[in-house]
Order: sequence, then C-alpha cells, then structure tokens
Amino acid sequence: MEVLVASSTEEICELLTQDHRRQLLAGGTDFMVEVNYRHRSPSSVIAIDRVPELRNWRHDGDSVLIGSCVTYREIERGPLATLVPALAQAARTVGSPQIRNAGTIGGNIGTASPAGDMIPVLSALGATISLRSSEGKREVSLEDLIIGVKKTSLRESEFIESIRVPVLEGPQEFLKVGSRSAMVISVTSLAFITYPKTQSVGIGLGAVNPTPTRARRAEEFIHDYLDWEKMAVDPSVLVRFKELVSDASSPIDDHRSVASYRRHSVGVLAQRALTRVFSEGEFNV
Repeated sequence: MEVLVASSTEEICELLTQDHRRQLLAGGTDFMVEVNYRHRSPSSVIAIDRVPELRNWRHDGDSVLIGSCVTYREIERGPLATLVPALAQAARTVGSPQIRNAGTIGGNIGTASPAGDMIPVLSALGATISLRSSEGKREVSLEDLIIGVKKTSLRESEFIESIRVPVLEGPQEFLKVGSRSAMVISVTSLAFITYPKTQSVGIGLGAVNPTPTRARRAEEFIHDYLDWEKMAVDPSVLVRFKELVSDASSPIDDHRSVASYRRHSVGVLAQRALTRVFSEGEFNV
C-alpha cells in the first residue's frame, strides 16, 4: 500500500485529482480496522494528519470553526471544551485515551456510522460542514452529507475540510447508553442543546436511525412548556415528550441491542437531559 503524505489542503486536492480512488488517512481508528479485516484494500492512501489547516480550530464570533483533523483529545479539554461542552462530553466517551489521541472529528463524520458519537451533537447544533476539492468549496448540513449507513454525498476528489458550530449559548447535554459508561460503541445516544436567545432546544439522536436525525416534533412540542426565566418545565408533559423523541427513532436489532430497547432508551435519555437542564416544578406560561 502506497502512503502519500500531504502538507497542505492544496496538495490533498492535487493528489485526489490525480486519482480519486486514493483513501484519506487521519487518525485511522475506523479505517485501519476495515483494512485489517480486509473490508478495504486500498492501493494508495493520503496521510492528512500533518496538514496545519485541518489540525487547527478557531473561535470566530458566535461560532467555532473546527478543522477536520482536530482530535477527540483536543475537543474534550481546554478552551474548545468550554465553548462547545456537548462535543466535549461526547468526545470523552469515545474509546480509550489512545483512540481519542488519534481519532478525529472529520473521521467520525466521514465514516458515517449511525453510532458515531459526534453525530447527534453536531445535528442538534445545526453544524455546517465545509467540503473542499480542486473545483472549490461548498458547505452542506450534516443531514445532507450523511445519506445512509456509511454513505455520504461527497463527490469524487472531495474531502471534509472543517466543521462550523455555534458556541455555547445555554446548557448542553450529551447522554449515551452502552454496555459500560465509556470506551464503548453507543447503543443509543442523545444530544440536548438549549438556545435561550430564541427560547428553543435542539435534540439530536444517535444510533437509532441510519442518518443524522433531529427530534423536531419533540422540539416543537416542548417549546410551549418551558419557563426560561425559572428554567422550569411543566412536569405533566414529560411522558408525551419522551414518546415524541422515541417516535423520531427507527432503530434496528443487531448484536449490540434490540430495536425496542433502543427506542425506549432514547426517550429516557431525552427526558433525563430535559430535567437536568429544566427543573420540574412550578411552571408559568
């Protein structure tokens, strides 16, 4: 297997233009597993983990621009963790420290696994993904990029350059169900993001649908039952809220869990996240 080392995004574009079948390699935490199991047999790979533009992030007004090769380790601690806490919470549950030191946010998106821990957070945040090729740049939503299980809408010779998400505006939560609390693939996961300025919430579901999913009916329903001054929720609507979140899921049976448990647990996670942020008690419309 030929390994080419890129030093800039321009060089990545050039190498992919020469042969679009070349595979990109950053952390390799998913890619190399597939190679080891002979699910992939690439003749040539492009190492992109040394490209400065992809390794950096910056705080840009009311948003953060994160290079696709920023690692889980960089996300889970330091200034980035304070700007987007839910991403940090999700990053801390990914694999072992060795995996988090190598694995990247762009790789988690590009793998397009329904169980990817970054996926529900980015969905709830309304992330914008910047794609790059020799023909230029374009921006897409996460939902438009991931179109199926391990399938993306990336064009030939195109790669993920960066991800833009809003900075912390209100409380954020990421919750996950697995066979243990960390270093495990999700059975279900959920991100709950609050937006006090618009008095709204974003709810992203993980491992219960083939593509990124927002529980939009639940988001719209709960809007009328939140007191943003007291940070309280009407306790009489919690069961219905949980049902609406569960209804947004279309899980499957597999070796990790059964569909019925996934459907139930994602609703429980949503109710738990809601009541962590909004206390049950006196409610004023």
